[in-house]
Amino acid sequence: MIFKLGEMFCGPGGLAFGALKASIKSADGEEFKIQHRWANDIDPSTCQTYIRNICPDYPESVIQGDARDIIDQIPHDFDAFAFGFPCNDFSLIGKRKGFNGNYGKLYTAGLNVLEKFKPKWFIAENVSGLASGKSSESFRIILQALDEAGYNIFPHLYEFEKYKVPQTRHRIIIVGINRQLYPDLTFKIPAPLVQEPCQFVSCQEALLNIPTDAPNHKIQKQHANVIERLRYIKPGENAFTAHLPPHLKLKVKGATFSIIYRRLEPLQPAYTVIGSGGGGTSMYHWAEPRALTNRERARLQTFPDNFVFCGNSVSVRKQIGMAVPCKGAEIIFKAILNTFAKVDYPSIEQNIIYTNH
Repeated sequence: MIFKLGEMFCGPGGLAFGALKASIKSADGEEFKIQHRWANDIDPSTCQTYIRNICPDYPESVIQGDARDIIDQIPHDFDAFAFGFPCNDFSLIGKRKGFNGNYGKLYTAGLNVLEKFKPKWFIAENVSGLASGKSSESFRIILQALDEAGYNIFPHLYEFEKYKVPQTRHRIIIVGINRQLYPDLTFKIPAPLVQEPCQFVSCQEALLNIPTDAPNHKIQKQHANVIERLRYIKPGENAFTAHLPPHLKLKVKGATFSIIYRRLEPLQPAYTVIGSGGGGTSMYHWAEPRALTNRERARLQTFPDNFVFCGNSVSVRKQIGMAVPCKGAEIIFKAILNTFAKVDYPSIEQNIIYTNH
């Protein structure tokens, strides 16, 4: 069985790369896999990255534009759907405006696709902050809407370092299965590959042996003050926990970002790669007084070195930070394929329970 995947808010292709690598066989030898059918993103450089790496022979399948305006351009012949609707208004490091922000209600664009085309299954992704604090009511509304669109839904907070992603990236992934077509199918959460912190993939291991001529591997020139400041910051520390001399201290009121000038701990997974920001949020090497290159950041997101990002360095940084780790995506897509092939696999209990029946 081949599922044809449509994507909204596709980003550079982290989900798609994982989907295309996922392939399993049923007990009777039938192959289950996923093919790209169409994708959408609003950013031109992001679309070019996706085309180059996911569908170079099919560039017309990528629709650039606002997701709320492209529903009439979507091909009808797809039966699986993915959407990582923008997380800015639910992020724990943002202002958490929820539905009152510019991005909070963009999930409805994906909901419209589900209601119009009724794919066999979907996967939706967002930040862990969606389920906590003042965003939790928004999360309940989103889950209810997905349920009412006709899907049995299986939300879970994935801690990707437990799936051998060298980064403590925690994301809510919602898998939905068309209730009318497959009333008896139940998606099970794939079991972590490692449990103990000593088994996690460290950032030092992840960044080994990057070829000097790897794409997107240009070292950013650092200001003299940044270099001096970093020399006082030990691995794992940031600008507020390190003992800085007065002339290097930051005059930031109400700073809550533990990632400002934070250096990586070499024997631990990296902290979360983010897509935006400035003022010391570039992620900093544990041994060298510099920010990580975009290729190093891509390694932490488990993109292979031959995955080339298009656009200027700021655009590439944003694309990498907004992506779903390829390795984590592949594991979840394999679990979906196993579900449809009725092949058992190691699983755990959901940590987010939703019932509306």
